[in-house]
Amino acid sequence: MKKFYIIGFILLLFFDTFGQTSFKLTALSAMPLEMSIDWFIRIFTHGWVYLVIIGYTGAFVTWMMLLKKAPVGPAFAVSHLQLVTVMLVSAIAFDEPIAFIRMLGGIFIIIGIIFLALAEQKLNRNT
Repeated sequence: MKKFYIIGFILLLFFDTFGQTSFKLTALSAMPLEMSIDWFIRIFTHGWVYLVIIGYTGAFVTWMMLLKKAPVGPAFAVSHLQLVTVMLVSAIAFDEPIAFIRMLGGIFIIIGIIFLALAEQKLNRNT
């Protein structure tokens, strides 16, 4: 069961990060932003938008499978790791700076997930 969770959450992180990154690439390739038919055509003529659909569909299916078996609280907390992975990928792929406050937020997310995992282990040992 533990292997299921690990693989599931890694897949969820991958699909979430992939979807967000593809969304950014879609926005960049459709520039300039304008409410016109030309803008919609630019969105759907670049392949990035289809990768967005794949990423979000994969994340949704993975999330639904995880929720069948994983406790909701820890699962919800771990799903927020995508904020950290998207921030890291954005820094690498798009050369976006990581501000101190964002780094601090990412560290707090990771610490919170660790505390929830430890609490969940302790609960499982006591039952």
